[in-house]
Amino acid sequence: MAAMENVIRDDVLEWVKNDTHRFLNAVIRVGDLNRTVEFYKKCFGMQLLSQKDFPEENYSKAIVGFGPQESHFVLELIYIYGVEKYEVGTAWGHFGIAAQNIYPIVEKVRQLGGVVTKEPGKNEGGSQVYAFVEDPNGYSFELLQRGPTPEPLCQIMLQVTDLDRAISFYEKALGMNILFKYDSPQHQFAIAMVGYGSDQTQTTVLELKYDYNVTELTAGNAYVHAAIGTSDVYKSAAAVAQITQELGGKIVHPPGPNPLTGTKTTSFLDLHGMKTVLVDNEDHLKEIKNDGQ
Repeated sequence: MAAMENVIRDDVLEWVKNDTHRFLNAVIRVGDLNRTVEFYKKCFGMQLLSQKDFPEENYSKAIVGFGPQESHFVLELIYIYGVEKYEVGTAWGHFGIAAQNIYPIVEKVRQLGGVVTKEPGKNEGGSQVYAFVEDPNGYSFELLQRGPTPEPLCQIMLQVTDLDRAISFYEKALGMNILFKYDSPQHQFAIAMVGYGSDQTQTTVLELKYDYNVTELTAGNAYVHAAIGTSDVYKSAAAVAQITQELGGKIVHPPGPNPLTGTKTTSFLDLHGMKTVLVDNEDHLKEIKNDGQ
């Protein structure tokens, strides 16, 4: 029996490496839906892909992004009636947006009520031009000046307290690759970019950042989760369950179909308590099609 369990373990972890993954969306709560949508459209150049109101459940949602949900990473904005303020916390860091010229974006943010927390410029000793801004909800965005990319909404940054352990978690549980790693003892931080594919400038990546000597992080209640596509939520959940036993975290929603939409999902918390939802690829496309009808 033990030998069989080891074979199953090895098989599912090997399967994860070859699964068809894609970053689908990130869900965040906002205090003013219409203002946030307009801010993202006018400042960042995003499109409003859909917007719906659910009065019987006391919330509204909008989906914004740089292209169709079928092929692009997008943001799902949730407005809960009567709630105007959320705490971002310290565990979630920022989203990244790539653009060929970030200077006019920064000025637009300034004009429309956002906050510029770092003016555009090159990183020390490097050639990357970047800036940091905050939207009216307090969400931080890193603006990265680079050439054309099929995925302008290019990054989710999470703070971690154990970088190597976090990298191992996302490698083993979700089949991600290490695309870049950098340690700066001088500035007391280390980062790693993990994701799918081989070029971090052409896809959405997860940036994991460790600030030296930080041992506690707060989740807040603003950022909800990221969703990633998979070809089999049951196998994916089995892999995640194995890795949580080794590295921490837990399954919070076992794999299965949503009773209302039929979309198969599973969700888990990583070792730092940040939530990810895994969504069946084919079901995801069907749900988008049905929502548009």
